[in-house]
Amino acid sequence: MLRDEAALEEMDRPDCDPELLDRTYAQFPLVNAAVSGWGGLYRELIRPVLRRDRPSRLLDIGSGGGDISLALARRARRDGFAVQVTGIDPDERAHRFATRAHARIGDPAVAFRRATSGELVAAGETFDVVVSNHVLHHLLPAELSGLLADTEALTECLAIHSDIVRSRAALALFGAATLPLARGSFIRRDGLTSIRRSYLPGELRAAVPPGWQVLRRRPYRNLLVYRAGGQP
Repeated sequence: MLRDEAALEEMDRPDCDPELLDRTYAQFPLVNAAVSGWGGLYRELIRPVLRRDRPSRLLDIGSGGGDISLALARRARRDGFAVQVTGIDPDERAHRFATRAHARIGDPAVAFRRATSGELVAAGETFDVVVSNHVLHHLLPAELSGLLADTEALTECLAIHSDIVRSRAALALFGAATLPLARGSFIRRDGLTSIRRSYLPGELRAAVPPGWQVLRRRPYRNLLVYRAGGQP
């Protein structure tokens, strides 16, 4: 199955239904908890590099509705770490939703900004850990190269970009599992588009510069991992 670079997700359309868009953001925590695996990634990769001598700074690129940023802050705090998590997204609609959700929760360890990774690089900002969830499949090869260059400039310790692996089995399983969500949001239709747009591990290996690892996680996950300064 070839990568469908031309496919466009409904929620990326500037004129998409705003009510369906908000419902989609509201359902992200449920879907990401089921398929994204950030609990395991936090325990395996992020927690071991968090600081004890000062608050660790985490950046979530393309933070969308904000659920990953908030979940990482909760996990770190539960383990006794002080962190400051910044979620960035250039989409005004995503930023507005995340800001509202954050206002209801009131977590002082999390802040959301409407910004791009390139703008943070230009401002000279850096973070201990940089992550993204389901961003890679949105990017054409040149955009992917730009994101990875920005990530290297922003990361002082560890970066993790997590996304879907393209496969017919993933299409079938996701399509069946999300049938109950088909009418009320963009979750099902955009999820299927995301799978068709996503990269295979070999495609990522051919695209990433030296210093990046491409890891496969079950059932259908790609990880791009970067450790600054060649750290183990």
